Parts: sequence; C-alpha cells; structure tokens
Amino acid sequence: MTQAPPISEEVAKSPLAIHGLTVSYAHHPVVHSVDFVTPPGSLTAIVGPNGAGKSTLLKAVLGITRRLTGEVRVFGEPVEAMSRHVAYVPQRSSVDWDFPATVIDVVTMGLFRDLHWWQLTRRHHRQRALESLSRVGMEAFADRQIGQLSGGQQQRVFLARALTQQAELTILDEPFAGVDAATEKAIVEVLKQLKREGRTLLCVHHDLATVRDYFDHVLLLNVRRIAAGPVDEVFTERNLQATYGGRLSAVQLARLLEPADVAHAGSGR
Repeated sequence: MTQAPPISEEVAKSPLAIHGLTVSYAHHPVVHSVDFVTPPGSLTAIVGPNGAGKSTLLKAVLGITRRLTGEVRVFGEPVEAMSRHVAYVPQRSSVDWDFPATVIDVVTMGLFRDLHWWQLTRRHHRQRALESLSRVGMEAFADRQIGQLSGGQQQRVFLARALTQQAELTILDEPFAGVDAATEKAIVEVLKQLKREGRTLLCVHHDLATVRDYFDHVLLLNVRRIAAGPVDEVFTERNLQATYGGRLSAVQLARLLEPADVAHAGSGR
C-alpha cells in the first residue's frame, strides 16, 4: 500500500489547513482549487464579492457541503476526526428561530459533544452556558424563547453557544450581518478577547471598511484564492481590484487604504 506523503510542519501546527478544495454545483465550480493555511491565534476575514464562494468554502470545510476535491486538516488531522475542536456560528438567516427552545437550551447544545447520548445536562453544564452568555451580555435572557429575541440578540446567543464549546478554532459565517452597531462592537470585542486567549477565528465578512480594524489576517476570495496573509500586506489596491473585478472606485480605495488613524478621525469613530 502506498503511504500518503508526510504533511508539512506548517500544516501540522495550523488550526485549519485547506488544500485543493473545489466545490461544484451543476458542473459549475463555485470554489475552485483553494489552498489556505490559517495561522494559529489569528483573527482572519474571508472577503470577496457576492457569489465568490465564501460561505460555500466554510460549509465545505465543515462537511455541510460536499467537496468535489481537496482535503481539510485541523492541527494536521482530517477535519472529520477533529470536529470537537471546531465551533461554528452559522448565518442567522439559516436558523429556524421558531423552534421551541430557550436561550439556555441553545447555548447548552454546544456541550453535546462532551456528553454521552444517555447523559443529561447537569448544574455545572448550565453554569458553563451561563458564563458564556455573560461574555456576550445575554445572561438576563437565559430563559427567553429564541424567537422572541432581536436579530442582534440571536447572533449573540449563537456566539455564546460557540464559546461554550471552548474550541481552538471558531468559524463564523457573517457574524455581523443584520446586527446593530452596539452588537457588532460587542461581538468584535469577544472575538478579539478569544484571539488574545490564543484561539483562532475565521469569519466571512462583507464590510471592507472595517477589515483593518477588526482583523489581523485576510483571505481574499473570488471562486479562487486571490491572496492571503496579514492585512497590512495583503489588503492592497492591486489585490482588492483583482478580487472585485476592478469595480472599486478610486474614492472607495482611498478610503479603504488610508491610515487607520486618519479614517477614524474622518468618520468620528
């Protein structure tokens, strides 16, 4: 039997390493031959235009969408064997918010991988879930039905569920979509705190204006990988125009690429 070639040290240490990943719908590739290695302890944005395959890439990584080709490794092991080390925050629009569950029920679901099928959650499980809710400012809503929450509150609950898993890698699909400014700021602070704790986070993100404020690494994607690396190195006019097909105006680019302190002064932030 032919042995598989040894993996590199970079892949073995990476919380997420993607190689040759392709996803096709009706013989049309929506993600094509993507390679990407996530640096440990990074907060990475996946950025690209609508239809670029950003959410599809995440779902293929997680096995929600079938991969046509490619492999995905978590700390050097196949992702299928490392699922307990990965937390996922889906798009809010993909969740059935009419499901009869309370906030604490949803957050406690993050612990199910730690429980055997015959076990019930216990007091210390509830306490762990409440601690996660406290981190996102939602502990007062623990017994509220999830459908009674605002969009921003719902997003915080799913972030709390991910926190409860205490996973080394957290994958978030558009965590700021449809939330108010206060919720966005609260989520960003939680993500940055997780990064300071040594966790790795990967987010689909749409707002180009906040990439440099929120993230330290970026993957620019438009079906194919355009560029990836530290924001200061990769978030350039050339790469952005390649990602968005040259559709960004000179004014947009100037605002995106001006020094952060100038941008903040001009916006009153």
